[in-house]
Amino acid sequence: MSKLSAINVVNINGKFRIIMKISAFKQLLSSLDSLTFRLENGLQIPSHFHITEAGVITKNYIDCGGVVRTEQIVTFQLWHANDFDHRLLPSKLLGIIRKAENIFDLGDSDVEIEFQGSTIGKYGLSFSNNQFVLTNKFTNCLAQDKCGIPAEALPTPVLAATSCKPGSGCC
Repeated sequence: MSKLSAINVVNINGKFRIIMKISAFKQLLSSLDSLTFRLENGLQIPSHFHITEAGVITKNYIDCGGVVRTEQIVTFQLWHANDFDHRLLPSKLLGIIRKAENIFDLGDSDVEIEFQGSTIGKYGLSFSNNQFVLTNKFTNCLAQDKCGIPAEALPTPVLAATSCKPGSGCC
């Protein structure tokens, strides 16, 4: 597979996160025969999942340093019921994305996946071993230079109990 230039690695408080753009997601989908999603802890999303929403979300806000910001993400909601024979093919998902592109201006925005846990979880997306991996997202202060918090006092991300274990190789 060719290099995916639309996958970015960012450092959030010392934790590196992969951010996938919609162009990389489409490129990966076009190279697959089947779809598999899993959480970072290895838990597989049931193979009979549905994509119940595909859209774009624009967030306009002001950070604690007074900077006005705008972010846009392409979002997909994964859901599953008891229809165990259902399978979504990569080509069908690409068709859903094309329909969304005809209605919304997706640009080359970051991809976010919603999936039900104890609440609706919002995840980033990466790809490993022919599987899409729902990656944990973390909050961050966007105006650290204005907050006066020394670097050594910045928090480290708190990983959920279902997260990777150190040395497991899943992160």
